[in-house]
Amino acid sequence: MIDILNLALPYFGLIFIGYACGKYKRLPEAGLEWMNFFLLYVSLPALFFRTLAKTPFEQLNNPPFVIATTLATASAFFLSMFGAKFIAKLSMRESAMAGLGGGYGNIGYMGPGLALATLGAKATAPVALIFCFDTIFLFTTVPLLMVLTDGERRPLLPTIGLVARQILLHPLIIASYFGALVAAFHVPVPVALDNTFQFLQSAAAPVALFALGVTVALRPFERVPWEVPGVIAVKLILHPLIVLGLLMLLGPFPMEWAATALLLASLPPALNVFVIARQYDTWIEPASTLVLIGTFVSVVTLTSVMWMIKNGVIFP
Repeated sequence: MIDILNLALPYFGLIFIGYACGKYKRLPEAGLEWMNFFLLYVSLPALFFRTLAKTPFEQLNNPPFVIATTLATASAFFLSMFGAKFIAKLSMRESAMAGLGGGYGNIGYMGPGLALATLGAKATAPVALIFCFDTIFLFTTVPLLMVLTDGERRPLLPTIGLVARQILLHPLIIASYFGALVAAFHVPVPVALDNTFQFLQSAAAPVALFALGVTVALRPFERVPWEVPGVIAVKLILHPLIVLGLLMLLGPFPMEWAATALLLASLPPALNVFVIARQYDTWIEPASTLVLIGTFVSVVTLTSVMWMIKNGVIFP
C-alpha cells in the first residue's frame, strides 16, 4: 500500500504547492493564460501524439474493448450532462462541461504512469486505446455542443462546416490521429523531434497541476455548487461500475486489459475539464472545484482500486 501511495500522492502534492504559491504571491490571474495555452496547444498534444505513436498498431485492433470503454465513458458523460441540466437547472453549455467532468478522467497526466506502474508493460496497448477513443469521443462531442449552444443563429451548412473545422482542427484530435498514423505505417520519428516531444510531454502534468492549485487559490469558492458532488459520484463510482459491467458483457478480456480499463475509469476528473472550461469561458469555478475535490476524494477511491487490482481482489 505504501508503494501505491508513493506513486499517487506526488500528483496531489503539486496541487497543494500551486495553491500555496497562489495564496502567498497573489500574482495577476492573467498570467495563467499563457500557461493554459501551453497546456492545450503544445504540451498535451505532444503527450497524446507520443503515447499513440509508440504503441504497436496491431495491438490496437480490439473493437470489443474499444466499444466497452468508450460506451462507458459516453454513459458517464451523458449521465452527468443530463443530470446537471434537469436536476441542477444548468444551461446546456454548463451541462456539457459537467458532462465532461463526469466522463473524462485524468487519463493523460495520471493514467499511463499509474497503469504501467501497477500492471506493467502489458497495460500499454489498452491505455493507448482508451486514451485515443475517449479523446476522440469527448473532443468531438464537446466542441459540437459548444458551437450549437453559443447563442448565435447560423445557417445549417456554415454551422456544420464550423463544427467540422473545430473538431478536425482541435489540437488534441490532430495529435491523436497523427500519432495513430505514425503507429500504423511504422514511421520513424527523428530522435531530436522525439526528444522535444518528450520534454513537452513531461511538462504537461506538473504545469497543469500547479496551474490548478494557483487558480483555486486566486478564485476561492465560498460554497461547493450542489451539482459538483453528483458529478464526482458519477466519475468515481458509476463510471468504474459501468466499465465492469460492459467488460463482462462484451468480454472476456485479458486480465491486464480489464484491470487497465477499471483503473483508468477510476481516475479523478481530468485537469483538462478546468482547462477547457476556461477555453470556452463557462462553468469555470465549478470546474476547478470539481477537479480539486474529485482529486482529493480519489486519494481514497483510486488507491483502493489500485490496491484491489494489485492484490487480486477484483481480477484474481
